[in-house]
Amino acid sequence: MKKQVARNFFLYLVAVVSLAFLGLIAEFLLATFWAVILAILFNRRYEKIQSKMPEKTDQAAALTVSYALLIFIVPLLVISVAVVFQAGQINEKLKEKENDSIEEVFEETVEDLQEQIPVDKKTLKKYGLSTKKLKKKFNNFLEDSTQSFAGYAIGFTQNIFTLMVNFFLMLYIFFFFLRDGPQLIKELIWVVPMKDKDEKELFQRFESVARATVKGSLVVAFVQGVIGGLLFFLLGIEASFLWGLIMIVASLLPVGSALVWGPWAIILLAQGDYTRGCILIVVGVGFIGLIDNFLRPRLVGKDTKMPDYLILLSTLGGLTWFGLSGFVIGPVIAALFVTCWQMMGKEYGRARNENEAKS
Repeated sequence: MKKQVARNFFLYLVAVVSLAFLGLIAEFLLATFWAVILAILFNRRYEKIQSKMPEKTDQAAALTVSYALLIFIVPLLVISVAVVFQAGQINEKLKEKENDSIEEVFEETVEDLQEQIPVDKKTLKKYGLSTKKLKKKFNNFLEDSTQSFAGYAIGFTQNIFTLMVNFFLMLYIFFFFLRDGPQLIKELIWVVPMKDKDEKELFQRFESVARATVKGSLVVAFVQGVIGGLLFFLLGIEASFLWGLIMIVASLLPVGSALVWGPWAIILLAQGDYTRGCILIVVGVGFIGLIDNFLRPRLVGKDTKMPDYLILLSTLGGLTWFGLSGFVIGPVIAALFVTCWQMMGKEYGRARNENEAKS
């Protein structure tokens, strides 16, 4: 009896301390998660480097971290230069129109829309619309948008320090996961009260799903962004490189690159540019949109061994719960869910069948 009480108390203490520890590092869990993902992605590179210097694990891990930084930093520098260049071009064109007041530009826009939309002024007044009211609403919209943008800018500035801390913390943990990863896995297998075979299967499942999801999603996003940016360039839409970059990020979200080319198609159609607007819709729906349906199941579903609908549901749920990081976390949780149920079926289903056979 005393042993049972002591055992229960100890398990309760372990649970409380573990929850307290998780609460303590809650702000840094995402940094830790991405350090694990990077360690999985670059582990083979680390093993190759370490094979050439077997006695220098610290140097091998440091070289692998440097290699990962080089892969990410160089493209980011090229992208940043291109974005700054295109932003400068847009700024120059805006300066050409700086003598025009907002009201004048708005009146010209309303007149253009009235020419495109075959509705007379009486019909507009019938529905409570007029140039004066539209102008007032437009000015209110500008004021609200400016305030919102200022708020976001202040918030982003305040969060820069946190982002930098998380970034360097991720690199720091990434280094130790590369160097000590195998030993940490052995210790987890020893501590967790499960069969070693089942624990190894869970770890392998986590690794395969994480690698497939990150690589597959990034490849799909990159292809969609490149094709979208090239389409914008061929259609003569300004800052095509910048829009292509935004499409790469948008492709990781549920709606995808349609968040970018969709509004542009509407704008072109509203301006009466039906040719470019229709081309954008046809290529966007019939080609860019189908890339996701064609590539993702082959790049992600093949290695995760999960049906397409489960990948979609888990990705949407992950994005809802964890933000942009959810495009990896969601499928990983779904894969572990499926694996755990399969294990339970093998364990208890076999025992139930044996009992039924005996009876």
